[in-house]
Amino acid sequence: MSEKAERPAPQPDPIRFFGTGWVTHDTGYWLRRVGVSLGALVAACAGALLLRLAVQGVFVSEAGSLVNALLVVAVAICTCVSAIRTWALLSKGRASLSGWMADEKSVGPMLLIGFVGMLAAYFLRSLLEAPGEAEKRSRYELAVAAHARRRTPAAAGGGGGRRKQR
Repeated sequence: MSEKAERPAPQPDPIRFFGTGWVTHDTGYWLRRVGVSLGALVAACAGALLLRLAVQGVFVSEAGSLVNALLVVAVAICTCVSAIRTWALLSKGRASLSGWMADEKSVGPMLLIGFVGMLAAYFLRSLLEAPGEAEKRSRYELAVAAHARRRTPAAAGGGGGRRKQR
């Protein structure tokens, strides 16, 4: 085995609902983007209605204005945290999260309460590109560039880049 085994060219990672069509924007990419955007918007509206009914139930129970205010503030904070975390995940990937935002166990309850923010961030991100496309595209382009570097000889003379010492 004097020659190195030729590695196959890197393949792009599929994205949910888009497959690998995000690389060249073919196979109905734009139609899928519209469908994902509308689906996220409809789900966010339905979730907001469900959340409103839940909060309205606490208001009807006449628990007091302090409880009502705390509930509204808690839902608003959870929604904002969920939207910010989802936006960061979709645009830069999991590596961009640090501290308590990266820990699934610590933000799980906030994501559950603030699911409308998550859906809204997904909707807005899908207006720009396929959710997660930026991170996958950068990883794919780095892999393609590394593959191209491995295929080209290191020196123009083909000597492998080493010089003989005299």
